[in-house]
Amino acid sequence: MGGYVDIHSHGGGGHDYGSTVAGTRAALAAHRAHGSDRVVASLVSSPVAEVARAVGVIREVMADDAGLLGVHLEGPFLAPARKGAHDPHALALPTPDAVAALLEACDGTMRQITMAPELPGALDAIGTLVDHCVVVAVGHSECTADKARAAFDRGATLITHGFNAMRGIVGREPGPLGAALADPRVFIEVIADGIHVHPDNIAMLFRAAPGRVVLVTDAMSAAAAVPGRYVLGGLDVDVTPDGRAVLAGTDTLAGSTLTMDRAVEVCVEAGVPREEAVAAATTVPERALGLA
Repeated sequence: MGGYVDIHSHGGGGHDYGSTVAGTRAALAAHRAHGSDRVVASLVSSPVAEVARAVGVIREVMADDAGLLGVHLEGPFLAPARKGAHDPHALALPTPDAVAALLEACDGTMRQITMAPELPGALDAIGTLVDHCVVVAVGHSECTADKARAAFDRGATLITHGFNAMRGIVGREPGPLGAALADPRVFIEVIADGIHVHPDNIAMLFRAAPGRVVLVTDAMSAAAAVPGRYVLGGLDVDVTPDGRAVLAGTDTLAGSTLTMDRAVEVCVEAGVPREEAVAAATTVPERALGLA
């Protein structure tokens, strides 16, 4: 199967993945119209019962659509200070019982999970999840470079939307992104919409981590849809005419309205060779998921 591979997308065409069967199919169709043939359906932090309900919907679509690759849980094991657009009441600690409950709720569909490795019990949780063939991503985290390295040594192999919802790279603390840049085992997501990350930093990522940059949309339901008021994980999101999605009444970015064809063009406009930009939307995410 050709086309783009989006490993981090919450929805599109006015629908969230996991909302309803018809809505999930409509979201897939909206992104396929922009070149994404394969998608991992991302779910925001939610109670286990809601995760199980959404996964049930996604599993039904997966049964007859090979392009829906599984579920990405973006949470609930996130740092409260870096929660972004996630409901703070839905966050949790990665205790053995909490991890087991999520694995049971997903019942083999969990393709990847984003978590903050500095949380109590997180490193052991990473080991458990990796043992269940889940790709673990470091993200929505206050962790230092040392803690990120510890996560990578336990089996984490991905950074969720690099530069966003994490410590930055500063003189005396490289942070999780700096640690990932130095570790050839780790892939790095980037939301190349020209809003989340400056084009100069996008180009820098490609130079610093050749063959390890993964383009993702982090799209919410407003992708390939009209501006206006939307809901993401129970929180109101306003989408402006220029495509910026923010939590209502704030400047906090809430996913994106990006499609993968546009992500590739933003990279090319930033000076990334087209061949490398296309690879970051095709063969590199395949390797990040262990599909190639």
